[in-house]
Amino acid sequence: MVKIDKDLCIGCGSCVPYCPVEAIKLVDEKAEADPGRCVECGTCVRADPCPVGALSMPETYSEFREISHFLSDPTTTKKATGVPGRGTEEVKTNDVTGRIKRGEVGMCIEMGRPGVSTSFGDAEKISKALAKLNVHFEEKNPVTALIDVKTGKLVKDELRDVRVLSCIIEIMTRIEKVPEVLKVLRKTEKEIDTVFSLGMICRFDEDGSIPVLKMLESQGVKVRPNAKVNVGIGKPLSEA
Repeated sequence: MVKIDKDLCIGCGSCVPYCPVEAIKLVDEKAEADPGRCVECGTCVRADPCPVGALSMPETYSEFREISHFLSDPTTTKKATGVPGRGTEEVKTNDVTGRIKRGEVGMCIEMGRPGVSTSFGDAEKISKALAKLNVHFEEKNPVTALIDVKTGKLVKDELRDVRVLSCIIEIMTRIEKVPEVLKVLRKTEKEIDTVFSLGMICRFDEDGSIPVLKMLESQGVKVRPNAKVNVGIGKPLSEA
């Protein structure tokens, strides 16, 4: 949790609006951080709003606080993934990795943004529901490392109360299973206390059409197409 030096703090409140999850408040004319809400993102320290330098991040973290820190602070690199942030290179870089083949679809369920945060307990509700559909969980994703991929259940019960600024569940499945996944997500969204967005990627068909679009439209899903182009610097590992 962010450290606030009460001896230095002058109670100006400059730090309060910089916390994305409203964990910092003024109590008895001093800034105070709520340990139950702080997600170790470091935003308040990086923004450096304090005129007297009363804010700092801890040098070491407990096991669960460290998980929050790595998933909430985009400037950190997690050893398990080798990249900064909450996921792997994610499905958006499929033009280089070639992980998603024709007939398949990659999905990322991004939980907690914008500025709401999420608990792993809520993430578990979604991962357990998806596991019943026998989807493939991305191996190097941080959330995958915390669950049993067969059941979607967290490997440690204590994780359920751990909060992060946001986390991403990354999966791959066959395109024809998309309606089932959407049905599960619609049901589970009523059971969680946060927000999430759904990202999807698939390969173009030979005629240049996007095979998953009609399926999404038939399910009443409004699509917001986006693209990330590598201007020829990389080549897919597999065209099949």
